[in-house]
Amino acid sequence: MKCFLIASESAEVLFYWTDPEFQQNVQEKYGASQEEGQGLPAFEDSVSTLFAPIIISCSTMVDRLSDSYTSFTTENNHIYVLQKFDECLYIAVNGDGEESENDMRRKVYVMKKLIEVLFGMVTLSSNLLRKELRPQDTAQRVRLWKHLQSLLETYSHLRDNDQSFLVEAVERLIHPTLCEQCIEFLERRLVQQLNSSVERAGEEVLHAFILVHTKLLAFYSTRSASRLPTSDLLTLIIMAQSMYPSNADLDDPVPEDIESTSGSGPESFYTPEPSPTDRDSSSSVSAVCCVSPDKPVRESTPVFEFMDPDIQMAEDSLQTLEVPPPDPSTPRRVFLEISGKDRPYPMMPHSMYCLPLWPGITLVLLTKIPTSALAISVYKILDAFDQLEKRLSESQEGSAAPRGTPNIHDIRGKLDKLIKTLVTSEVQSAQLQNVWTEFKNRAFARGGSGFNKDLIPWCKNMKTQLCGIYRQYFLIDSGPADIPQRLSPALQERAQTMAQEKLMDWKDFLLVKSKRNITMVSYLEDFPGLVHFICVDRFSDQMIAPSLSIAERTTSELGKGPVAQFIKNKVWNLVSTMRCFLRKGYSTVTLRDGDFYFCYFLWFENENGYKLEAGDIPILPDDSAPIGMLAWDYYRKLLRYKSKNHQGEVVKCYELLTVHLGVIPTEIILQHCRQLASKLWEPSRNPLL
Repeated sequence: MKCFLIASESAEVLFYWTDPEFQQNVQEKYGASQEEGQGLPAFEDSVSTLFAPIIISCSTMVDRLSDSYTSFTTENNHIYVLQKFDECLYIAVNGDGEESENDMRRKVYVMKKLIEVLFGMVTLSSNLLRKELRPQDTAQRVRLWKHLQSLLETYSHLRDNDQSFLVEAVERLIHPTLCEQCIEFLERRLVQQLNSSVERAGEEVLHAFILVHTKLLAFYSTRSASRLPTSDLLTLIIMAQSMYPSNADLDDPVPEDIESTSGSGPESFYTPEPSPTDRDSSSSVSAVCCVSPDKPVRESTPVFEFMDPDIQMAEDSLQTLEVPPPDPSTPRRVFLEISGKDRPYPMMPHSMYCLPLWPGITLVLLTKIPTSALAISVYKILDAFDQLEKRLSESQEGSAAPRGTPNIHDIRGKLDKLIKTLVTSEVQSAQLQNVWTEFKNRAFARGGSGFNKDLIPWCKNMKTQLCGIYRQYFLIDSGPADIPQRLSPALQERAQTMAQEKLMDWKDFLLVKSKRNITMVSYLEDFPGLVHFICVDRFSDQMIAPSLSIAERTTSELGKGPVAQFIKNKVWNLVSTMRCFLRKGYSTVTLRDGDFYFCYFLWFENENGYKLEAGDIPILPDDSAPIGMLAWDYYRKLLRYKSKNHQGEVVKCYELLTVHLGVIPTEIILQHCRQLASKLWEPSRNPLL
């Protein structure tokens, strides 16, 4: 019983998603109220009717009390989480107990992040965003909502099953030799050939990376590219998985294939280091092959089963409307943060090319579009008006121009120049020009009102007009004339073929490696009693953790089926508990839960590896965004906070979560944690991390 809704203040549905149980419940409720002879109401209307009282009451409380509720639980134990962003209200509902209130709040913020990546600066104008989320054309609306529903389902699936999305950090495939070869291939062959081709239509490849399911095999950025933030990279991985869903559990060879292809009785695990051999086991493992990890897999590798990319991960409320599969040659317009010389610029337009190599293995290209410089200019001007609006709101009625308004005088010339440029193009800029003329008359003319609160509505109007120009340039398709402004299909096919040729001998090994990236076998000898761990480098936002497999037909060190599921649930609960303590300012947590002993540590080091004094960690208010990378960059702000006391030093942050058997003495557990933390990031062990 789950539902997710985005609505306007007038209770207009801008987007919704429901699972089959919630949909059936709504249809039964409103179907029974229909008069005889009348058909069922449109499901969208039923959803609007169901939530209208909540939306109206929330808006009323904001208007009259300047406050509102953020969550409540009904008599039938349905949890409602509400979050308002500007004029859009996000509502998440859960009635089956599978999601906590914190999970639902995180989902709300992640959905906001996904919409920002898809629509860019248009999200800064509630009026324009409403038009984008709810197009008048029904077919266009169905396509958009299907896409958003797929993204939401994909994120929920990854959050519940993938450790990298549990802690919101990137997980690399650990195979130094192959990773180095692939990075070199991306740099010296693939990206170089693409950027030197005449078929690129003015686009420039900035980033290229290869994914195996959700794990990063290789990532390359050109010298002219800025660092890709982790939040954006994780969002792109969600989008890639949504376009080409892959279920790693279906990629396991069946036991009969294992026995016929292994060539010998004893079984061995894939690990970053050679794992112990001659280990007797009466049950099958998830993937077995008697091959050194540094060599390609032989032709006698197991036969893999793959999920059809067209199979949807779950049914949604628009299941009767078919949407064609994505065309790989058509790029997705995405809006990502870039680092300028003076400051970061969020929501800058890029083109994303997601090229499937094989089921489960994907090549992703991010390109800079020819008109991207315009986006920076628009953002600078829009930000100046936003800052002016805030200063005018904070100033006293009738006071003189607040401090900082000279920035508008600098922007004045740039905006006049921008409007002249727009006049010569096909972009409709007459309304912007009229509003800007009126603004200048009021702010700069002798008979004008000057810089006071009367100018606030005109600041808002200017921001709306600038967002409209941004929308025309980067969101609206111009028709046939817009088709050449992308990498040609032939060039994309060439890139796809080159990558396939490079990885042809490795593809089966990579699919198995993605399931068995790191195993506990490598650590049991040094750390007896250790059940599981997750270590995250928050400076680079990369994580290391043994693989967790809960498939019934799969046997791992954690056991099989229900046993592995039990331990997995413990790990997920530990992460949730850790975040609650971290929000309250605790950097160290140890607790006993039945037969297990859990530890969490957050600490800081300088670039030489010397541990820094922990000090106090800021306590977050209850209404702050969830801790992580997708909702907001909590760890970047934490590093900035810590760096204030260490001027001139590079401060790094690490997290370690461990699960031990409860019979292990506490002093041994703490000793394990210290040794494990120092061992995991040794250069000789993981040189590419």
